[in-house]
Amino acid sequence: MWEQHIKYFANYLKLERSLSGNSIEAYVRDVEKLQQFMEMTHKGLSPLKVTPKHLQAFLGYVNELGMSAHSQARILSGIKAFYKYLLFDELLDKDPTELVEGPKLGRKLPDTLSYAEIEQILDAIDMSTPEGGRNRAMLEVLYSSGLRVSELVDLRINNIYFDVGFLRVIGKGNKERLVPIGKDALKYLKIYKEEIRVHVPVKKDFESFIFLNRRGRKLTRVMIFTIIKQLAAKIGLKKVISPHTFRHSFATHLIEGGADLRAVQEMLGHESITTTEIYTHLDRDYLRQVIQEFHPRS
Repeated sequence: MWEQHIKYFANYLKLERSLSGNSIEAYVRDVEKLQQFMEMTHKGLSPLKVTPKHLQAFLGYVNELGMSAHSQARILSGIKAFYKYLLFDELLDKDPTELVEGPKLGRKLPDTLSYAEIEQILDAIDMSTPEGGRNRAMLEVLYSSGLRVSELVDLRINNIYFDVGFLRVIGKGNKERLVPIGKDALKYLKIYKEEIRVHVPVKKDFESFIFLNRRGRKLTRVMIFTIIKQLAAKIGLKKVISPHTFRHSFATHLIEGGADLRAVQEMLGHESITTTEIYTHLDRDYLRQVIQEFHPRS
């Protein structure tokens, strides 16, 4: 039922509003995100039965996934256009989006980096030093897999599956998840493990951790923050960024590229924000396919 309404909506945008193919595609993607959320939370609910309460829950959900205020506002404008079309077509007599407010664009939400900024940061790393090789591997992993900083510093060698391109991550509440990792990140991780880490005098009890400081202990969260701040300063970046910015950017770039919300939720290790029942474990091959298709570094 969603599919048919979305198809007619696309025709309306083309014929009535003479929009370009790219604009139509963007509007349709916004509505499909709402459709995915409704299928997770209220299976079988028609778009004609969506209420302001449903829409607020949806906006809370994409906010929780880490989307920037700008992206959230854009998605909402796509959904508003969809409901204007339904009114225009006399399928509805009341617009559920009318009283729904978007995020305050003036309010500072965590900054998200553009793909160009991510590349600038990565390119600013001095690869001629052992620390540079390690830092490149770390930041590639952060951006490629959307890890929390605590998950990054706790990542262990035997939880990296180089052959299949997955990481086993221990998240909040000791919950384990498998996360796909992009080929660039795997490449730098392999170089670090085989050519740099082997020369570090590893201290007792730290043998299993992948990322070590020069004294052979695992890195601290503060150290990761410091490395990122120094790189941001080096390229003259004005945004306030942290390791979490890479996680936000990972989620935002995937969702904006058209990735399925459930797949992004699973990769981030979020329990469902609405109800635990709808938390679905998606097929691993599907998660890998999402990364390959929608992640900028794939």
